[in-house]
Amino acid sequence: MEKKVKALSHLYVTVFLSGFASFIVVPAITDVTMFALCPGTDECSLAIYLSGFQQAVIGVGTALMMPLIGNLSDQYGRKSLLTLPMTLSIIPFAVLACSTTTNYFYAYYTLRTLTAMISEGSINCLALAYLADNISDTQRASAFGILAGISSGAFVFATLAARFLSAGSTFQVATFVSMLAVVYMRIFLEESIPDRNDGMTEPILKETEGVIQKDGNVDTRNMPVFKTIPSLKDIIRLIKSSPSFSQAAIVAFFQSLAEGGMICSIMYYLKARFHFNKNQFADLMLIAGIISTVSQLFIMPLLVSPIGDGRLLSIGLLVSCLNSILNSLAWSAWVPYATTALSIVMVFTTPSLRSIVSKQVGTTEQGKAQGCISGVTSLANIIAPLIFSPLTALFLSEEAPFHFPGFSILCIAITLMIAFIQSLTIGKTPSNSRDENCSNSMEV
Repeated sequence: MEKKVKALSHLYVTVFLSGFASFIVVPAITDVTMFALCPGTDECSLAIYLSGFQQAVIGVGTALMMPLIGNLSDQYGRKSLLTLPMTLSIIPFAVLACSTTTNYFYAYYTLRTLTAMISEGSINCLALAYLADNISDTQRASAFGILAGISSGAFVFATLAARFLSAGSTFQVATFVSMLAVVYMRIFLEESIPDRNDGMTEPILKETEGVIQKDGNVDTRNMPVFKTIPSLKDIIRLIKSSPSFSQAAIVAFFQSLAEGGMICSIMYYLKARFHFNKNQFADLMLIAGIISTVSQLFIMPLLVSPIGDGRLLSIGLLVSCLNSILNSLAWSAWVPYATTALSIVMVFTTPSLRSIVSKQVGTTEQGKAQGCISGVTSLANIIAPLIFSPLTALFLSEEAPFHFPGFSILCIAITLMIAFIQSLTIGKTPSNSRDENCSNSMEV
């Protein structure tokens, strides 16, 4: 037990450092983008479209890479696979650490697009699989909530630091901390490879090739990498392995579609509507981050047992929908600040969803399952900018069919309502036990 606690503490530090490096640049990137592309203006359609295009391309890459990375981590270990995305994430930060001029911005934009196809979301995916290796079913929702709280804590400290740094210094700090995260992870984090001798569950996805060991198990670690890539048929079979998994995948899609739409809309909406600058973005995110951290570290663990992760998921989605509605109707600059109070409930969504998914598969398929859901969310991130970036640009321009600057945010609220309605069906059909999952997979 003491060994596991120590291993998890190193995981939390790794996630905190990696998250800090990623989040510290968020308040500055909008101003850097606007300055590089449309200096001296508060509205820039080119910036919106480029951001949306980048998000879509990254989504394509991650949709293809997440199932592969998750599957490989089941074979070769979580630490081994963490090294690649964490190392790649350093490169774009280092470019803008040198300069934030237009040419350097385009170099950052290109490198960020390419590297994020692998690094975007994979660190969180592998961290969740690492936790699932070391935490029992009954404690996973709380553990996933604590992991999300660590990420929120990184967000708070990063945003606070960004508040007092110039844009150039922000990217220099991000570069240093991201390098520190890789070094710390390689030195202190212990490897975690699922126990393939665990007879409690039968794998949903059968290995068809590999080295047969004396105990009858199949060792795929010596197989060519391309033979460990899960096919589309494998992914579909995994999603269909239980009704709860299928329902969770649908919820993940619509929730991520809304989240992706918010990413490519909200900052440009607030900048055009209320002339928000870097410091105001930092203040807004800082308030939301503090509330989220407290909720995930202290409130969610207390609510998981009496309420359950399914109900927490539905509550989080419903409140997220309300948050989007209020922001779409914002009549003053204080409204976005006021709605951050809803973050205390909104943050239940992702940890609860990931916990539900984790319980649907065995110990040797946590990477596959988390990678599969990450692939679904990446698919949503491909579609989101194609819908919401043009919509945001249109309704912030003078060519809008009617005056409603927050129309795209209202559409995000509708998407969240669809996810909420679907979340109510999770667990309504009997499939929560692992034995039922295995029998279902054998029937397939």
